[in-house]
Amino acid sequence: MTRIFIFFILTLLFSCNASETPTIEKTVNENQSTEKPSPMLPKETVPAPKLDLIEANRLSKLPLGCMDTEYPNKLGQVLSSADDLKAPSVLHPTFYGCFDWHSAVHGHWSLIRLLKAFPDLENAAEIKEKLATRISKENILQEILYFKSPQNKSYERTYGWAWLLKLAEELHTWDSPFARELEHNLQPLTDLMVANYLEFLPKLYYPIRIGTHTNTGFGLAFAYDYANSVGNDTLKNVLANRAKDFFLKDKNGPLEWEPGGYDFLSPCLEEIDIMRRVLPKAEFATWLKQFLPQLSNPDFKLEPGIVSDRSDGHLVHLDGVNFSRAWCLYGIAQTLPEYGHLKNVAHEHIQHSLPAIVDGNYEGGHWLASFAIYALGSLD
Repeated sequence: MTRIFIFFILTLLFSCNASETPTIEKTVNENQSTEKPSPMLPKETVPAPKLDLIEANRLSKLPLGCMDTEYPNKLGQVLSSADDLKAPSVLHPTFYGCFDWHSAVHGHWSLIRLLKAFPDLENAAEIKEKLATRISKENILQEILYFKSPQNKSYERTYGWAWLLKLAEELHTWDSPFARELEHNLQPLTDLMVANYLEFLPKLYYPIRIGTHTNTGFGLAFAYDYANSVGNDTLKNVLANRAKDFFLKDKNGPLEWEPGGYDFLSPCLEEIDIMRRVLPKAEFATWLKQFLPQLSNPDFKLEPGIVSDRSDGHLVHLDGVNFSRAWCLYGIAQTLPEYGHLKNVAHEHIQHSLPAIVDGNYEGGHWLASFAIYALGSLD
């Protein structure tokens, strides 16, 4: 009787399992049969932004408008005594407008870049007159005195230094008697910035990997462009060697951590921007695959930085990160054509922020035109 009962139970269990199995298989097969492959849709493209005369006139008004705006002003100085308390225009007779020293420097760069590319700029005569007045021999010598004061030797290191060299490069590569005069007047300060780099870089043991002014990759890249343009091999070699010391062994950069709340530079992309300059093409391609392998994916996406309040001087930095990301992405695509899909990502970033930078908010208006102009120029 016991054997019969056990046999009955086993038979029942087997029957249940056997009856369930086809049901599971049927469900799987049904799911597979109902999943039709998605049609291959064309990739969405974003119109390429363009720096034409209309856009140049629009953007030129921003640095021109703040060139004489002495206040509000963020001096960022270290006081040795009460005698150091002077008006910005006294301390910095060339670069006192546009809220702070570095913004004034790249505001001057913006106007020179636009004049160089668009001789028929609406305010060309006014711009040339102001540039000639500001970048005079006497004013530049006064600027140098400030940097030579013991308490301010590290002033604007290295963001302002980099933009000063970018300004010097723009003048050097402009075939114009006007540019030669300004370049000559600026030269003593340019030489000081070169000397500052040569003194400082050997002492910098670790790179600075942040998304704001002191980012090492940015400072190296702009200085390298200057050294390359003027043929300063000493500076060029120091910059290239330090870039390799800092970044050559990096792998799997944390792009997903970006942007930070106040970033106007991408730490990962700025690192790439200097490495594409200093490495041979094949070596750079290998390094890039190790550092940010996701960039090679034709479907790579990167959401533009979102600005919640453009009247906030820090939050508006995210418009800047959109422009600086764009110029880095354009640089990668130009160096390695197989990364051409990144141009579309860069277009999207520029188109996201470009309409907003003339919104009347001085917090962004005093500097963002420079970032937009450089990003648009990087598309060429």
